Amino acid sequence: MKHQHILVIRFSAMGDVAMTVPVVWAVAKQYPDVRITVLSRGFARPFFENLAPNVNFMEADLKGEYHGMKGLNRLYRRLAAKQFTHVADLHSVLRSNYLRLRFNLSHFKVEHIDKHRKMRHALVNKNMKKKVKQQLPTSFENYTEVFAKLGFPITENNFTSIFPPFGGDLTQLPEIFGEKKEGEKWIGIAPYAAHQGKIYPKEQMHEVVRQLIEKYPDARIFLFGRGKEEDETFPVWIKEMPQCNHVSQHIAAMQHELILMSHLDVMVSMDSANMHMASLVNTPVVSIWGATHPMAGFMGWNQSKENAVQLDLDCRPCSIYGQKPCIHGDFRCMTGIKPEMVVEKIENILK
Repeated sequence: MKHQHILVIRFSAMGDVAMTVPVVWAVAKQYPDVRITVLSRGFARPFFENLAPNVNFMEADLKGEYHGMKGLNRLYRRLAAKQFTHVADLHSVLRSNYLRLRFNLSHFKVEHIDKHRKMRHALVNKNMKKKVKQQLPTSFENYTEVFAKLGFPITENNFTSIFPPFGGDLTQLPEIFGEKKEGEKWIGIAPYAAHQGKIYPKEQMHEVVRQLIEKYPDARIFLFGRGKEEDETFPVWIKEMPQCNHVSQHIAAMQHELILMSHLDVMVSMDSANMHMASLVNTPVVSIWGATHPMAGFMGWNQSKENAVQLDLDCRPCSIYGQKPCIHGDFRCMTGIKPEMVVEKIENILK
């Protein structure tokens, strides 16, 4: 019998790829004799490299080697040569659809994700009479369904972390991070996201940090994020509050960020990749939601909805991914969240 080998396709953004990890781990654990190869962008390698003995990672450079139709055909030929027996398309976009078509024509066993587009449209409908606020299947459930259709149902998923119970190896990090002292609180703050509808106002997040330091003067605050906004904001906060640390100034590799996250007592994040990264290392997250909503199915793995900070507004959610302009023009879903609401959630976890 031909050895079973599953190709898992998920390109997309970091957070979406991170959400495949618990499901891939569960399949790998339940079916140890089945090989699994995850095809994704290069940034995702740390998620899967040491996930399980039967899980491999394959990088797809879609902007270089595999760009355009010729590139996708080249990628398909390379994939077909690996003799996969099953193909799980966890993305279902133009590129993966084309690859899926090629595999179907060659009589591979192929299944793809159901994104429940009608339910999503109803959830974010601007017409309040047509808006249907209901919990959609989570991404984890959607991914699990794909494997079930392929013949690999998951009966139990008790994934906790990509690291051992004691976390990642802190000795791999620069000396500036040092060891965590007994009783010392390590708090992560990731204040930015890809779209404005998912970003808590800078001034209000500054007040959150100030209040945390006032309540926990010996705590260490780790500021996560890379980009122009972070480079402009974080140095100002650090100058005012020396307890803050600009993580990306000292750490370049995502693997090292994951190690640091695994030792945090709590992570404060938007509906963004940092929420999902912290979830993969078993760190509780206080997540702040504006234009988007946990109902859309993108809450982090094993994260409690009790730790989500959000306002109950008729217009929410107005967007699945947070990229749409505010219908009121003021993003009141975010500006209306008081810093004390965020701090209270953090305190509940630290206690």
